[in-house]
Amino acid sequence: MQTTQLSFKDQIKEGIPNELPELKSYDNSINHAPKRKAILSAEEEKLALRNALRYFNKKDHKTLLPEFKNELHTYGRIYMYRFRPDYKIYARPISEYPAKSKQAAAIMLMIQNNLDHAVAQHPHELITYGGNGGVFSNWAQYRLTMKYLAEMNDEQTLVMYSGHPMGLFPSHKEAPRVVVTNGMMIPNYSKPDDWEKFNALGVTQYGQMTAGSYMYIGPQGIVHGTTITVLNAFRKIKKEPTGNLFVTSGLGGMSGAQPKAGNIAGCITVCAEINPKITQVRLDQGWIDEKITDLDQLVARVEKAKAKKEIVSIAYLGNIVDVWEKLDKANIHIDLGSDQTSLHNPWAGGYYPVGLSFDAANDMMANDPELFKTKIQETLRRHVIAINKHAAKGTYFFDYGNAFLLEASRADADIMAENGIDFKYSSYVQDIMGPMCFDYGFGPFRWVCASGKPEDLAKTDTIACDVLEALMKNSPNEIKQQMADNIQWIKGAQENKLVVGSQARILYADAEGRMKIAEAFNHAIAEGDIGDIILGRDHHDVSGTDSPYRETSNIYDGSRFTADMAIHNVIGDSFRGATWVSIHNGGGVGWGEVINGGFGMVLDGSKEANKRLKQMLFWDVNNGISRRSWARNEGAIFAIKRAMESEPNLKITLPNFVDDDLLEH
Repeated sequence: MQTTQLSFKDQIKEGIPNELPELKSYDNSINHAPKRKAILSAEEEKLALRNALRYFNKKDHKTLLPEFKNELHTYGRIYMYRFRPDYKIYARPISEYPAKSKQAAAIMLMIQNNLDHAVAQHPHELITYGGNGGVFSNWAQYRLTMKYLAEMNDEQTLVMYSGHPMGLFPSHKEAPRVVVTNGMMIPNYSKPDDWEKFNALGVTQYGQMTAGSYMYIGPQGIVHGTTITVLNAFRKIKKEPTGNLFVTSGLGGMSGAQPKAGNIAGCITVCAEINPKITQVRLDQGWIDEKITDLDQLVARVEKAKAKKEIVSIAYLGNIVDVWEKLDKANIHIDLGSDQTSLHNPWAGGYYPVGLSFDAANDMMANDPELFKTKIQETLRRHVIAINKHAAKGTYFFDYGNAFLLEASRADADIMAENGIDFKYSSYVQDIMGPMCFDYGFGPFRWVCASGKPEDLAKTDTIACDVLEALMKNSPNEIKQQMADNIQWIKGAQENKLVVGSQARILYADAEGRMKIAEAFNHAIAEGDIGDIILGRDHHDVSGTDSPYRETSNIYDGSRFTADMAIHNVIGDSFRGATWVSIHNGGGVGWGEVINGGFGMVLDGSKEANKRLKQMLFWDVNNGISRRSWARNEGAIFAIKRAMESEPNLKITLPNFVDDDLLEH
């Protein structure tokens, strides 16, 4: 057994240790992934063990085999807990990583940020958010990946197969340093039980969106998007947020941002969550103002908040169905309603049945999965009945891209429109973010200060705000509201204390805004005003994702079920200067429901970085606008024409509109 304590840098460079580390006890103080259902046959279990043991020297197989077998039977997966590092995992300043390539060090920083205990939902299971959104499948993959990144030079590319580091390959300086794929199943083997089985075998994983692509920045990322959504949703129903009620559910890795966003938008937010640990974490972090466990107390508190026009976020520790039903009986009007539980993962902890405690539900999930599935679908039907009652009283309900409408329809809930094809309710992209933001090229641009210094983040906030204010002076009326919202956001970013993990920021910007902000950052780095910057974005953007019930739900030419845009996006980013790229089967709305791609880009103040940012960011946004314009989205046609005026080398095929009367007659 390994006894000597190596330094952080030496542990990174060591990779998988030659001598086995001490066996680690199971830490009950942190949030763990639920047990996954047993799905492997006896022969497949042997294959899973064989697959796990191939990471280790043969001399250790006799020791590790019973250990890994126990993990497989106890948790449904082989996580290799013994190999969790002894050092604290968090986004260290880039200079603290042992690396021959600065770009590789930046990727190490982002990987560790995704697994920071303050950021990750289930850190010991290497899951960042969404219940099953993994950075890696096991700790051997983490150790080996970090070792490769420490050894890499700027003429190599690390190839990542669903969490497994296949190895370093020769490439060139302008190539991505890392190329990531996650969950890319053959279509005929892409059903829920297939994903469970092949994940248990250790040969693929669900990378979510920014989990498996190393670009998660904690709940701040979705706080901003949710703030913009809630503001625009109130505009849609022609109400001010103040004194009005937003009801939703979920306080996990992504959904935990909802109460904070409600506060920033200025409304009353009630958010239900059944997991006591994560509810307390959000309270301790200040992402919710109050926690209530009694429905009568909740009704009284909401009535008081409405009467006093408070801005307050309230977590109800319990099932969201009980909340909808109780507020209906109490005749409390809900202005906005949504849901952000992880319904992309309904059978493994993404959504919980009403009438059962958290622990009882977890036990049923693992030991009686068929009954658990029945209870989930019963709950969805009740959930929808309650929503429909509120909608009849004037509530505006929207799907928040978590597959709520889709799974409710699969449960035979009363969710379908009269035509039997569409849902009764729209997704937030269909109604809000698509026509108001994505069609115009506005999406979640983000950056991380590689120095780890809060003062660098403050400087970048100022730089970004100055750029946006200068651009807004000459902005067309069509995008002035988006510009104003984001200027207001960035001005309040420091006081809202949004940083969890890395020193990161997000705002919505179009291609021009992203390029101008990035160029200003690169100039500031060259001048020595700030350290290096890592650029990225959420996959939930203009171009990165083909998701028919979310990102591309406002595309009506029949192409929303195709995935050409996401594939072209990641290919185009690769040869235009991205530092790393990723493409996933699944993310946000579930494995098999979406193809999405992302990137990371390191700015180091060089002329080369300036060239890369211009050519890549322009493509990264306008690829999606062109597709949206071809779908006849009028905002996108406006935006792509404007882009062609600014760039003579851009030539886009524009649609001709057909007279409706001609088609009808």
